[in-house]
Amino acid sequence: MKDIPLKDIHISDGFWTTYINLVKDVVIPYQWEALNDRVDGAEPSHCIRNFRIAAGDEAGAFKGYAFQDTDLYKWIEAASYRLAAFPDPELERTVDEAVDLIGKAQQPDGYLDTYYIVKEQQDRWTNELAKHELYCAGHLIEAAVAYYEATGKEKLLDIACRLADYIDSVFGGEEGKLHGYPGHQEIELALLRLYRAKGNESYLKLSKYFIDERGQEPNYFNLEAQKRAEKLGWETVLQEPYYKLVKNGYEYMQAHLPVRQQQKAVGHAVRAMYMYAAMAGLAAETQDKTLSEACKILWENVTERRMYITGAVGSSEFGEDFTFDYDLPNDTAYAETCAAIGLVFWARQMFGIDPDSKYADIMEKVLYNGTISGMSLDGKSFFYVNPLEVWPEACRNRHDLMHVEPERQKWFGCACCPPNIARLITSIGKYVYSHSGDKLYVHLYIGSEAKIDLGGRVLRLKQVSNYPWDGNIKLTTAVDEPTDCTIALRIPGWCSGATIKVNGKLVDPDAAIVKGYAEIRRVWQSGDKIELAMPMPAERIQSNPKVRRNAGRIALQRGPVVYCLEEIDNGPVLADIRLPGNCRLETEYDSSLCGGVTVIKTTGVRTDMSEWEGKLYSKAGYGTVPAAVKAVPYYVWANRKPGEMLVWIREC
Repeated sequence: MKDIPLKDIHISDGFWTTYINLVKDVVIPYQWEALNDRVDGAEPSHCIRNFRIAAGDEAGAFKGYAFQDTDLYKWIEAASYRLAAFPDPELERTVDEAVDLIGKAQQPDGYLDTYYIVKEQQDRWTNELAKHELYCAGHLIEAAVAYYEATGKEKLLDIACRLADYIDSVFGGEEGKLHGYPGHQEIELALLRLYRAKGNESYLKLSKYFIDERGQEPNYFNLEAQKRAEKLGWETVLQEPYYKLVKNGYEYMQAHLPVRQQQKAVGHAVRAMYMYAAMAGLAAETQDKTLSEACKILWENVTERRMYITGAVGSSEFGEDFTFDYDLPNDTAYAETCAAIGLVFWARQMFGIDPDSKYADIMEKVLYNGTISGMSLDGKSFFYVNPLEVWPEACRNRHDLMHVEPERQKWFGCACCPPNIARLITSIGKYVYSHSGDKLYVHLYIGSEAKIDLGGRVLRLKQVSNYPWDGNIKLTTAVDEPTDCTIALRIPGWCSGATIKVNGKLVDPDAAIVKGYAEIRRVWQSGDKIELAMPMPAERIQSNPKVRRNAGRIALQRGPVVYCLEEIDNGPVLADIRLPGNCRLETEYDSSLCGGVTVIKTTGVRTDMSEWEGKLYSKAGYGTVPAAVKAVPYYVWANRKPGEMLVWIREC
């Protein structure tokens, strides 16, 4: 399975172009100011200053988290994707200045991590469990490949290769090397990208080593801790915050078992998503069937037992963890933005080992719900946590809800999510298509123009739609000469009754459905037109009864978009609203609401509060009154007046 280079895809989609332009014009400049600590009222980043200190340009102490470097690397990656689509000399100069600073901070042997350069130079590779040198290196590598692909400039790529070569001299199975792996997975996926960019087999081998070594006995993190204890004493080591989390046998960082033996998603959700994505990518690259099977088992566990309807993952604030099957609380959910983004990465990699629409279905679900909810519509504030139910007063007063913010924040001390969502949105074109041999897969319905090289024959495809508000998709082909190939259209799992026409003639979409894709094989001419019509009614969704928090409740969904109730539209005490099973769900496009969205309207009931004046408890039999109910897309919540929010609504 091959990806289409980002430079060969032009997004012209009404929905995603708005986001792309927002990131281009607002988010990238805003985040650059945040990285330089120039945003009033925002928590300081310290990121650029740490690099200046490491480079010798300033004096001072390292500040922030040990892995603060990654914020700059993800920003460069997002800027690179922007430059691939929108050349911008000023932005390119800014990135070049950042690259010069990074290069100046790099040590003569290739090592690069500002925390250790500034603070603990003599203690490199002594606490990978918590300090994340390999995680930082992975994000540098991804930024370097992206910048090289966008501009052709090799300076940052050379820096990344020097660092990767140095890491290869430190870690591995050979005698004299550290037999270890990262505390926070990321470098495994990055090394695969570097291998594909440079063709150096050592990078593929090192990625495979980190995957294969993880969870082997003796556990590397135990060995690390023993070495630190020789220097610091066990009392100190046992009090380290990360070490307190590993009493469950290193499930927290998915190092409790070798990866091929893991069957349930456990531990820190972002770590898990990045590792699973790397496993799938490596399995596709090396044709490793045992690794592929492990990925499929883990995929089933996550998407069928441990994922929210929005595509969010990670249900517990403690450890930002997965917990157990069907444990999906709505108000205490952690559901980190980065974890949802990681699930998009994983879904894309899974398609490389198993071309099934179920992976693109999840990718679509997450993109339209659990990722973009993490950023405000003005691009200047962000959610780290994405719950499915919010009561602001409880968030302010209950300790178990302190992690839930009812309003997006300008920045975070641990600011992994804002630049992560920027790099996802600017690279959205990478997720729309892929091809294998002479078969082109259309995964997402995003307005775009793509140029696809099918073994020397070039097919150009133009896609036009008003998705996700409308299910009518039009695709037009252009070829230099008649081209015999297959165009495979995903029929989403949410869709019933899709119809397909080619040049006005009806095609039976069920006749050639292969793993959820309608395959249309013909000799394509320039100007051939495909019309895909997908009915998009508003629907009531139930969850498995084992999800106890959702018993007796339904959620509303239209197409790929999940909906929620907000206090601004429906008044307070949203949990009291009930929807009859026969209520009519009506849809209406509101161009004035949050940049233009389709809303769902219906009539439910709620308690007649006049009967409860002065009462805390009463005999059953309270009265009800009709209630006009308005639901808006989940991703836009908290962009107007702060207040309550609810996804799962009671039935009556």
